[in-house]
Amino acid sequence: MEQIPTLLRGEARPIQSWIAEWNVARMILYGVVIVAGTAAFGGTIGIWRDPLQAVYTAIKVPLIMLLTALGNGLLNGMLAPLLGINISFRQSLLAIFMSFTITAAILGACSPLIYFMVWNFPPLDKTNAAANATYGLLLEVLVAVIALAGIIGNVRLLQLLRQLSGNNIGARRTLVAWLAGNLLLGSQLAWILRPFVGSPGLPVEFLRRNPFDSNFFEALWMHFQHLIR
Repeated sequence: MEQIPTLLRGEARPIQSWIAEWNVARMILYGVVIVAGTAAFGGTIGIWRDPLQAVYTAIKVPLIMLLTALGNGLLNGMLAPLLGINISFRQSLLAIFMSFTITAAILGACSPLIYFMVWNFPPLDKTNAAANATYGLLLEVLVAVIALAGIIGNVRLLQLLRQLSGNNIGARRTLVAWLAGNLLLGSQLAWILRPFVGSPGLPVEFLRRNPFDSNFFEALWMHFQHLIR
């Protein structure tokens, strides 16, 4: 477990030695932290709508994180040599999982604060217009906290990228590629696997019946406009 504080501090030397070899126990540890941290965060977001929604969200957020980490690890394994870092697919995957472990630890740590916020929200009333405003606010908080935790999780490994590339330019290019991959892949997976908060006007469901309609960015902009009116 001492590996997690080392990751959170972003210590480049031990982390570089970890990605040099495949270790099953280490990967299991990363997987456990990712699932536990993101499940706790997802549960606190979904509990306002319904306890069943909390269970669904606690399942789906870890699933999105793991799928995004896997996809981004493979993608950046191909892009890394072009960006100035010569690492293998395996090393790229390990590095990405490390960044997601940091992200999940941050999300897990934020869960009590999110739960306190949700606990102080007015209870759900489908006939109350304020319910839609609360729903929109929760959705914005969900996106903002995950985005912030994801950025921190990647930036904490910038020193590692500098050691692997030998220069700042290659490290920064790779960091941008990581962030862009997480944003594009993660956001679209989140849209397909919605709902997470659960709209007051719709039934509690694990998946919507039209998962591929519209896209994440369009929906986020619509909720933001509604929130500021």
